[in-house]
Amino acid sequence: MSRLLIFFSALAIANASLGDPMVYPAKGQSPEQQKQDEAACYSWAADHSGYDPAKPPPSQPATAQSSQPDRPTGARVRGGLRGAAIGEIADGDTGDAALAGAVMGGSRQRRQRRQANQQAQSAAAQQQQAAMAKQQDGQEAFNKARAACLEGRGYTVK
Repeated sequence: MSRLLIFFSALAIANASLGDPMVYPAKGQSPEQQKQDEAACYSWAADHSGYDPAKPPPSQPATAQSSQPDRPTGARVRGGLRGAAIGEIADGDTGDAALAGAVMGGSRQRRQRRQANQQAQSAAAQQQQAAMAKQQDGQEAFNKARAACLEGRGYTVK
């Protein structure tokens, strides 16, 4: 039974920390007065912190693709030409050498695109993490400013 009570207490604490802080009228303020004070403190906190939870900054879409276009780059052709040149020098079989060179050129091109896409994904993930951290910092600053305002008006904020 006590484990169940501890579990629900922890759950309630976790839920309270995720939402807006609870405000209690410590000096007997009326519900109408509390609404007015909360509205005034909301505006003050938004102005003071520079963050308004009702208008969070727009999130930038993460671009996971590299800036390299998917058009042919000529890697297969260059590889084929190199292979043909090597085949001519080595044993005179330019056809097979050109084919092997084209395959190598295509493979190199795919590897470079894969690396570029991985780098773009990593950069996008870092940008998204930075944006989330900035938004979280703004929310924390807003909550602190709102709590300070409400406490100054005689409320208990938890």
